[in-house]
Amino acid sequence: MDIYTQDCHTASGEPFNLRALRGQVLMVVNVASQCRFTPQLAELETLYQTHQAQGFTVLAFPCNQFLHQSPESGRSFEQFCTRSFKTSFPIMEKVNVNGANAHPLFQLLKHRAPGVLRSRQIKWNFTKFLIGRDGHVMRRFAPAVSPSTLSQAIDEALAIPFSA
Repeated sequence: MDIYTQDCHTASGEPFNLRALRGQVLMVVNVASQCRFTPQLAELETLYQTHQAQGFTVLAFPCNQFLHQSPESGRSFEQFCTRSFKTSFPIMEKVNVNGANAHPLFQLLKHRAPGVLRSRQIKWNFTKFLIGRDGHVMRRFAPAVSPSTLSQAIDEALAIPFSA
């Protein structure tokens, strides 16, 4: 099972083809609109703009599981991001990241990159997963890790050639 076989949808409910991203470096993040880390959306946009031409994409999944910090619909969240942070990376469907109804992509990511003390749970919004061109989860970053500090990790991932 790999990340490219997971069914995903955009914030507006359209199917999103993860297979089309094979060969790119991805950062998958659970996000929220009313979290103290919400300003990281601007930093994620900067990373996206800086590295997009080299084959880097951010995928942001709104999640309301942590103190109901993202109560709006996925589409409303996307509009909020565009208006407030000028984001241009894909805003995906609203998902659960923990529990019985966790999205299969996040189940896979948590299994491949456990957190502190090998914990599989995502502890808060803005947990970031860096995925290599081959679809393997390279690293998991805690919510408090600022995206502005991740350029080196992204550059290292981008330097690894993709072999189909």
